[in-house]
Parts: sequence; structure tokens; C-alpha cells
Amino acid sequence: MNIESELKKDGIEIVGRLDTLSVNSLAKSVSDKICKAFPKAHFNSNELFIEFARLPMFLAKMPEGFAEANYFYKNSSIYFKQGVPLDELEKFAVHEFIHHLQEIKDKNGNLYRLGLCEYSEFKTYGMALNEGAVQLLTSKVLGHKEDIVKYYEISLPTNSPNYYPLLCNLVKQLTYLIGEDVLFESTFFSTDSFKLEAIKLLGRREFLKIQENLDKILYIEEKIIKLNNQLLEDNCDNAKSQKIGMKIYNCKTDLRKTFIQTQDLIFSSYFNKEFNNLLTTQEIEIYRTKLYNYQNYIGITENYFDFSNYYIDKMADLENRYDAIINNTALAVVKESKLANLFKALRKLFLGNKEEEKE
Repeated sequence: MNIESELKKDGIEIVGRLDTLSVNSLAKSVSDKICKAFPKAHFNSNELFIEFARLPMFLAKMPEGFAEANYFYKNSSIYFKQGVPLDELEKFAVHEFIHHLQEIKDKNGNLYRLGLCEYSEFKTYGMALNEGAVQLLTSKVLGHKEDIVKYYEISLPTNSPNYYPLLCNLVKQLTYLIGEDVLFESTFFSTDSFKLEAIKLLGRREFLKIQENLDKILYIEEKIIKLNNQLLEDNCDNAKSQKIGMKIYNCKTDLRKTFIQTQDLIFSSYFNKEFNNLLTTQEIEIYRTKLYNYQNYIGITENYFDFSNYYIDKMADLENRYDAIINNTALAVVKESKLANLFKALRKLFLGNKEEEKE
């Protein structure tokens, strides 16, 4: 199968080539901005410009709802959606240029690594994790400010409200816990540093489940787009429209559930594991601050209390651990302090009625 046939399978139909002036303009602007945004990566602006300017770039017809740009690794080319104004192309080009920097191929030209994504003969691992990470880098390059958006009834903070907001939010939660520098290094240069650090801090089974859930979120979002396109394109009768509408509703419900499960797994696996390592009062204060600030990263839905419940429980546990350290008693046997009992009383006071309603 030739390249054009493969592209058509994805709904991409080439219209023409992007002119040289536009290609050079994009390459120059993006290379300068990447170097400015990531000085620790030690990129050379001129070398990046040459690399980007050599990429074949095309205008193409693309399906509604999908990305306005697409990097196709088999011929190292970028396809931009026809009709997008030239001054808008840059924000889409950044993401695809980063994909080009990421790719690692074998001697036969087969892609086996793309940043945080690994390709094997039978399965691909970490595709959604990589897409979220690349979009976080893209937002940093473009200087996007954080905003609170509501997406599928989930309110969340994000620097990327229009592209992969759910993935970006969850990857940013991971980044807050694991570290920006290690994420950027692994994403740009396709290393295992971020994955290994995540496994160390969260646990191997937990990290693999998070990675799997991110892929599931990406798959569901793509399914919703296809179903919406089906509603727009087909001459559906009322019965068929209702059937498609129900599928979309179920997908959105599954999406919210998967997002919350993933978020809860991220913070609980990290803070549970880290709690066992607390041996000094200074470590407790660092832990307490990090857990408190985590609330600034989470996504919430109506009647979401998972993080606040977890926070209250952990504050009580921290007070017990603090007393044990101060009194030099065994950490395995800790008597509940008055403050711990106060936390429990507060929890019962403020959350008891809601928990009873759930039952």
C-alpha cells in the first residue's frame, strides 16, 4: 500500500504542498521558541531550523473533529488541514515538529519509539501518555496560560483547553509528582527516565494501569468524534439518531469514570507509597504541603469527594506519624492523637450526610 492510500484510510486527502516561504517561516519561529522554552535541552536553534525546514509539508482535507495537523512517520511529512489560516498553522506545527524530534527508527525505517510511546510487533504502549506530554510541551512553547475548563462535565485546570485537555491534565498531575525535567527529557529524547521514575514513585502495576487508562481515554474520545461525525454525515432517521445518541452518552459516562479512576489512582498510589518513607518531622511537612497543593491539579465532577476524603484521612495519619516521631515511639503502633480524632469528627460533620445519601 502506498503512502497516499494509507493516508486516505485515515481520511486524509492531499490537496497540495505548503509553499517554501511558509515552511521556512514555521521552521524558524518554532525552532526559536523551543530553544527559548527549554534551555536545559540544549537545542541549537539553527540546527532545529534546518531539520524542520527539510520536512515535507502538505495541505490536505481531513475529517471533522480530528487534529488540524498530522505527522506521518513513514515519510516524515506533516499534513495541515486545508483552510486553516497561515498565522494559525504554527500552534499545530509545534506539536508535529516535536513528534519528528522524538522518532527513533530501526535500520529498516520502522518506528519503534516515539517519546514516551513504545512500538512492538504486536502492541503499542504509552501512545496517550506521549500525546498528553507532547501537548504539554507544545503549550509551554506557545506560552499558553492555565485556565479552568469544563469538558464532558469534568471541571479541570489545563494549559491546553482545545487539544487533549483530559490527557494533559492527568499527565500534568503525574508531572507535579514526578518532576517536569524528567518528563521533558524523556518526551523530547525518547528515554525511559520518566517511566522508571514513575514506577519507582507509584509502583509498577499502578503505573502500567495509569498508562492503560490514558490510552482508553484517548480511544473513547476518538470514538465520540466518529459517532458525532456519523450523526452529521448520515441521513439518520429518528430511531438511528437516538441509537447513536445513546452510544455517545455511554461513551461520555465511561470517559468520566475512567478519568476519575485514573486520577484517584495517581494520587493515592504516590502518597500511599511516600507515606511509608516518612521518618522525620521535616519530611512530614514537605509531604503535607505537597498533598495540600495537589488540589490545584485535580479535575472534579458533581459529587466528587474522593480527594477531600483522602486528604482528611491522610492528615489524621500524618498527625499520628508526627506524634510517634516526636515521642520516639514505634511507628508500627501509634495511638490516635486528639487532632486525629478532631479530623474524624470534622469529616463526620461535613461529609457524613453525603456519605449516608450514597448508601
